[in-house]
Order: sequence, then structure tokens, then C-alpha cells
Amino acid sequence: MTKLFATTALLTALALPAFAVQPAEGETLAETQTYTYWLLDAIKSLDPALNTDVEGSDVQRNLYEGLMIEDAQGAMIPGMALSHEVSEDGLTYTFTLRDANWSNGEPVTADDFVYAWQRVVTPETASEYAWYLELMNVANATAIVAGEMAPDQLGVAALDDKTLQVTLTTPTPYFIKTLSHTTTYPVPRAVVEEHGDAWTQPGNLVGNGAFTLASHNLGVEIVLQKNPEYWDAENVVMETVRGVTVNDNNVALTRYQAGELDRVQIPAGQYPRLSEQYPDQAISVPNGCSYAYVFNVGENGPEVLKDQRVREAMALSLNREIIVDQVLQGGQRPAYTWTHWAIEGFAAPEGGMEDMPMEDRLARATELLAEASYGPDNPVRLQLQYNTDDNHRLLAIAAQQFWRPLGIEIELNNVEWAVHTDRLQSGDFEVARYAWCADYNEATTFLDWFRTDGYNSGKWSNEEYDALLEEARTAEDTAPLYQRAEEILAEEVPAAFVYHYAKVDMINPAIKGLPTENLRNTWYGKDLYRTAE
Repeated sequence: MTKLFATTALLTALALPAFAVQPAEGETLAETQTYTYWLLDAIKSLDPALNTDVEGSDVQRNLYEGLMIEDAQGAMIPGMALSHEVSEDGLTYTFTLRDANWSNGEPVTADDFVYAWQRVVTPETASEYAWYLELMNVANATAIVAGEMAPDQLGVAALDDKTLQVTLTTPTPYFIKTLSHTTTYPVPRAVVEEHGDAWTQPGNLVGNGAFTLASHNLGVEIVLQKNPEYWDAENVVMETVRGVTVNDNNVALTRYQAGELDRVQIPAGQYPRLSEQYPDQAISVPNGCSYAYVFNVGENGPEVLKDQRVREAMALSLNREIIVDQVLQGGQRPAYTWTHWAIEGFAAPEGGMEDMPMEDRLARATELLAEASYGPDNPVRLQLQYNTDDNHRLLAIAAQQFWRPLGIEIELNNVEWAVHTDRLQSGDFEVARYAWCADYNEATTFLDWFRTDGYNSGKWSNEEYDALLEEARTAEDTAPLYQRAEEILAEEVPAAFVYHYAKVDMINPAIKGLPTENLRNTWYGKDLYRTAE
């Protein structure tokens, strides 16, 4: 076996903390170390096997720690794994774990990872992220998820308390990049088995992260406190991390300006003004998420959307430039691919509607609808579903206005986040607002979403597309495969891609340590500190 290190930081991991917080020269720490940030919606789950959203990941990243974590630039650095070795054939990874405890004082062992990963793929768990272990190419994951093999046959084993071995079905160059994701976090078997579904409730939850769960008032606030059992607790400065749910972004901004929040998303259209007024607080940086309107082409979807011409007409007539430049105004970019433009190694295919003047796009959209026997005299009638948020509302109204002149009548349907995600999962929608954020910095994190067996809420399926992604798993040069995959998405139009995100926030200058160069905007409370104002 060849010993490999994820980063040069790993060379000194045995002697130094992974990310010691060091206030800059001239800074004075505040007496009270608290960080209060905005949440748009209630946290759906604190169970790593059941989490599906970014907000939940932000919380879980502080309650638990996986094999790897990320530095301020998004590079993998040691979490629970001090080092790892890879077999010559690239199929076996052997991780050496550090000495660490759960928040109840019990040691974290390799078996905690084995139990957690097996639990994710067990059909009875009903994890919406079971496919993630398939994407990681963990041996037997696909068969177990399908119910064709027992969970204990998953390619993960505890050789001893401090040695974890993972077996893959095929060499996977991005495998290490997947290991900071919440789905791969360990969980304490005894606690899960004792409390069942209630194991993540305050007073029950046991984690191995830098913070513990102090309280959780669903849809109101969640409070985390520093974990004295964390392996690097002596270098954690922040004492309290608090997430506050405010469904109205404009109200949240007002609360930020009143000093009640330390970080809040800037509402659509307000970044130019706020960046001029508060240049030390307003930021806009690339954020690895893509926004789309997903078309339901499955058995529950409307018949009209099964016509590719209608879907293409809707994609063509959506004026992304107006959305980005006049509605959002925060550094976002128009999206003509599902994969975010800043993903490492990704190059978008050339040509397509991006190179067409808007008037040509509208003319072609009109032609397509006419070929399908639709137009102002015989309109397409669809419902567009979106979850509660003023930005989503503004974009839905804009889309409605773009489509109406062509004879596409859109009814807007606003629902709460939990309802929205449940309907997406069950296929109970016609057109739905959706966004996908990178789970790791490689194009498959986006492209796998549209696989026939992927998350794929709209139930679109294409054999060539699936075959391309399967080939990419072992290909030395994946760029042409990913480009062709994006070309198929452009041809088949399972969704109308709208824009690529930027992280557009107001941040209290007293809060230090939040990353601005990490494409996934992954942050850890252990890296933060508050300076005296």
C-alpha cells in the first residue's frame, strides 16, 4: 500500500490542531463569544443519515465530525482521520483515526463509522442520501440500497478501534473529496438504539463535533454550545453558535441591522446599495449552487411537459440576464449548464442558447410551441411551486411574465420548505423551483442528480446520459464526457437552468474566521471568533 496525505497540513496533524484559531495582531477577543446567524427555514433533521439541505449541513458540521474536514479554501484536511493509505489498485482505503471522544465521554471508534454508513444504505432508514454512498462507489452500496444484499456486506470495516477500511468497486479520483459530507459522519450506535427516532432531540443527541446541542425550538432557533469533549476543544474560541429562523429575508435584514444577527443573506436587488453603504459588511463570492425550474416528466407529471418542445421553449424564453442583472443584482451568473461554472476542472460545452440573442431565443420558442400546437390562443397551463422566500417569489413572478406572452400560463404555488421537499420526493408537482449545492468540488456532484437512479425529482431518464456518467467514474479524461452530458441536458431539457449562485451576505465585522474562498462556503464554528467592538 502507498501512504497518501490529503494535504500538506496532514503532515503535521499529529503535532498540531487541525485549524487553530489565531486572532490577528491588534485584535482583542470579545468577552462573550457568540455567533448568531440567519436560517430561512426550520432544520428538517439533525440525523446525518436523513439530512438533505444546506442549513441542516451547517448545523451538523458543528455537531459531528467526519473523516475529513475542509480548510478555508475548501481543501480536505484531517478530521477524525489522521492519515490514510491507498492500495495500488486504488480500491482500498485504510484510515487511521485520531483519539477522540463523543460528547458523552465515550471513545469514537472505527465501528461508529461502519454502523453509520451501513445505516445510511439500509432501506428501512429511508435515507434520501443513500445514493451518496453509491456515488462514492463504496462496494455493494447499490445492491444494499436496492434491498438485494444485507447492510453488513457494505464495503466498510473496522480492522480495530482506530483503523477503518473502505473498499470501492472502482478507482474513484474524487473519493477523498466526498468525506467531509454529513452523510459520511459517524453516529453513536448505543444512543441511536436507546432513543430511536428521538436520538437527535436536545438531551439525547451525542456528537463528536466541536459543539453540542443545547436547545432546538423547531422553526424558531437552534442553539449549540462548545463541546468540552471535542478533541481540539482547547483551540475552540467560540462558545455559542445560534441559528435563528426568519422566513422573510427582508425582516431578517432588519434584524441584522438592529444587531440581532451576525450574518444574513442580502435580499434580491439590494447588494449594490448595501455594498456601497457598508463595504466592510456586504460580500459577494462564488457559491457552488445552481438554481433551476425542474419539469416533472414522470408518471405523475402533466402530459404537456412530456413534450420536449414545450420544455425547450420554456428554457429558451427565460431571460436569465434580466434575472441576474436586474432582479438578483448580487454577482450571480446566468446558468446554461447544471454544473456550476466554478467547479474545479469543468468546462461548459460551446454553443447553444447562451450564444443566441434573446430575440432569436424567443422566435425559436414561439416556433416550438406552435409545432406542439400551443400559443396565446391555446395556452400551456402549468403550476410553478416554490418554497417560502421573497427571492423565490420574485423569480417566480419574473418567470411567469417571461412565459405569458408565448402562451404559457403559470399559476404560482408557494408552500413551506418541508412541504416543498416532500412533494419533490413524491413527484407531486408540475414545475418546481429547486437548487442543488455541491457536495464536493467535482462535476459529478451536479451531473449525478439527473441520473435515472439519481435524486432526479422530475424523473427524466436518458440511457446515453447514464452511460456517460458511468464511464466517467474510471475515465482518465472526464472533461469531454461531462461536456456531452451537459449537451444532453440542453437537448432534452429536464429543467430550465436559471442562475449560478453567489454567496451574497451581510456579515458583522466583529465575526472572524468565516471562509470567503471556499466554493461550497463550508464553515465550522470551531474556526470562528468574535472581536471586541
